[in-house]
Amino acid sequence: MPTPPVILLLSGSLRSGSSNETVLRTAQAVAASEVRTVLYGGLAALPHFNPDDDTDPLPGPVAELRAAIDGADAVLVCTPEYAGTLPGAFKNLLDWTVGGTEICDKPTAWVNAAAPGRGQGAEATLRTVLGYTGADIVEPACVRIPVDRNAVGPDGVITDPGAREQLGRVLGLLTGRAAEAERG
Repeated sequence: MPTPPVILLLSGSLRSGSSNETVLRTAQAVAASEVRTVLYGGLAALPHFNPDDDTDPLPGPVAELRAAIDGADAVLVCTPEYAGTLPGAFKNLLDWTVGGTEICDKPTAWVNAAAPGRGQGAEATLRTVLGYTGADIVEPACVRIPVDRNAVGPDGVITDPGAREQLGRVLGLLTGRAAEAERG
């Protein structure tokens, strides 16, 4: 039986119960059985980026991050906007990916969970930084799914069928691009 494609889920928020984590947990809940999702949980453990430390051996949390990216077939990001751009902790995570090659050519997309009219600064910065990493941005999979707290169940997962369906399409687009890349 073939190995299911792996989609790494990266939350840009450190806040417990954030809308961004809600989106990614919902993606895990709606993922087809032939797809494996992995929610990365090491954001808070990453050291501040320092180019002097971007050498072997890498700091443990950085090596774990890069291994998680390397082991994934695709990456899905959901990050808040803070002061018009990415939160510092998530920008730090991305800075650690610039010196490696793990995300280069890897199908990557994001979900903007912000309220309408918000989050464009984070999206723009994310697009710029991912460009530097060489990630393969899957444009149709980069979507806006605002999280209505009234549509989140007690399990922390979005109950709205439209949002769930949209997340399923995002995962399908990412796995489709990963399969194309594998075929060459």
